[in-house]
Amino acid sequence: MPDTSTGSTASPSRRSVLAATAGLTGALALGGTAHAAPHDDDRRLRALIDRMTLPEKVGQLFVMRVYGHSATAPDQADIDANLKEIGVRTAADLLAKYRVGGIIYFTWAHNTRDPHQIAGLSNGIQKASLAQPRGLPVLISTDQEHGIVCRVGEPATLFPGAMAVGAGGSRSDARALGRLAGQELRALGIRQNYSPVADVNVNPANPVIGVRSFGSEPDAVAGLVAAEVAGYQHARQVAATAKHFPGHGDTAVDSHTGFPVITHTREQWEKLDAPPFRAAIRAGIDSIMTAHLMVPALDDSGDPATLSHPILTGILREELGYDGVVVTDSLGMEGVRTKYGDDRVPVLALKAGVDQLLNPPNLDVAWNAVLKAVQDGELTEARLDESILRILRLKAKLGLFDDPYVSQSGVDDSVGTPAHLRAADRIAERTTTLLVNEGSLLPLSRRSHRKVLVVGADPASPSGTTGPPTGVLAAALTELGFTATALSTGTAPSAATIARAVEAAREADAVVVGTYNVTAGSAQKTLVEQLLATGRPVVAVAVRNPYDVAHLPGVRAFVAAYSWTDVELRAAARVIAGRVAPRGSLPVPVQRADDPAQVLFPVGHGLSYRRG
Repeated sequence: MPDTSTGSTASPSRRSVLAATAGLTGALALGGTAHAAPHDDDRRLRALIDRMTLPEKVGQLFVMRVYGHSATAPDQADIDANLKEIGVRTAADLLAKYRVGGIIYFTWAHNTRDPHQIAGLSNGIQKASLAQPRGLPVLISTDQEHGIVCRVGEPATLFPGAMAVGAGGSRSDARALGRLAGQELRALGIRQNYSPVADVNVNPANPVIGVRSFGSEPDAVAGLVAAEVAGYQHARQVAATAKHFPGHGDTAVDSHTGFPVITHTREQWEKLDAPPFRAAIRAGIDSIMTAHLMVPALDDSGDPATLSHPILTGILREELGYDGVVVTDSLGMEGVRTKYGDDRVPVLALKAGVDQLLNPPNLDVAWNAVLKAVQDGELTEARLDESILRILRLKAKLGLFDDPYVSQSGVDDSVGTPAHLRAADRIAERTTTLLVNEGSLLPLSRRSHRKVLVVGADPASPSGTTGPPTGVLAAALTELGFTATALSTGTAPSAATIARAVEAAREADAVVVGTYNVTAGSAQKTLVEQLLATGRPVVAVAVRNPYDVAHLPGVRAFVAAYSWTDVELRAAARVIAGRVAPRGSLPVPVQRADDPAQVLFPVGHGLSYRRG
């Protein structure tokens, strides 16, 4: 049976939770509105650490994936995946064997089917951990950036992503996003969110950050990062995580698949990359994630930042004064595995100054490597205690020693509520950016452009629960009074697909085409050109990077939505229909396609509708 224990019914009481954590009843009863554990309370946390065995200490440093919707009774396919990758059957078995301090949720690991299931899984994980000798609450995390990176989908509220928020330019909206999204995560038992992205995206060719960044202007990004951090950490509901230190915004290599090198000088790093992280630290950020990339100006050893003592201890800890939790990016990514084996990476990360070791490809190898490094004297037990103290401080601040459980009624009260959904729609309406509007084509008239064909790319939904984009746009336009039909043409339409789209366009009054990362030789470019040749009005909607506009000079109307999630596409439809005026402005510059040294549209560009 799935885990169904809740804070209001079958969960252990607050007293038993505290008793399970080494008899510290009263000492760590911090409550939901208490302040973070001051350092005067460190002796109580240190007493807890002193009771741990060395294997328990090693486990506390790891944050691990696990397959399944239930902590004790996952589906057989998930049991098989766990046995293959981790050597255990369930999350409960993972906690019993390795005593991990954190677990990360993924959609693909089947952890996030629906809100009530997620809450049950979280409770099951906490119950299994606290049942162990000297059991501790678990810090459950996920990547809920919104926009193109989401792990918890509908019916939870999905907000616009970072670059869309950057286009809106409202720190108040960024703060509201963090506060409301944090409420929902907390209700699900997820207490550490790997967001916001603090990278300054100064490279249009960046394959991994792009619209996950608030923009290209360091001060603007810094302000929005700080605001979102304040929202997430409001009332200590969720630990926000600024990523990816020391900055992943100027790379043409994806650190998932390669080893990027950032060639910024120290002065450039101070000016371009550092401000958002400084702002996050000033805002009281609870955790910072490392980047698997090399910055020779900061450390010329050839090591990735995740394994760099000069970067993580010298700069982050000592120069920037950060004393919160440092978590690695996933240790399964190629950027951190290029130079060293999987047994050395976790040891070197701890020596560099890391506290949490996230998602190693082989937990047994990584866990035993850390254990052996202490036994051999390469790492001291005191070094482990230093990181464990930071982790326990965070768990105490979040109230996990007081009560780690969530209730099913809390899910109903907080997740995907009408008020939250309305707030997401309002924020999205302030982000949609009109870049081109020749001859005042937009807004489309329901009288002269009633019959609309929606074509274009239909990338897989970021959350696994929304889309497809053409269908969402067509449905939204139909609700707004048009007669809209959808025809998916994909990211690389064939000649036959293009021909079908052109034939359908001849029967329409106007065409809306969704574009996704258009390049000079892209078949999407050919599609748009042939649609224009029909003489029908064509409106292009960039459903990811706004840079697409540089490759489509013949389009009379161009809208940047910054993501293909429903909330942003519905907002774009309202702009196209004239239900709301476009209010966003570019948070990044768009260079000319034929001369990248020249700016086609500068930061701040954004048109609106004139009212006569």
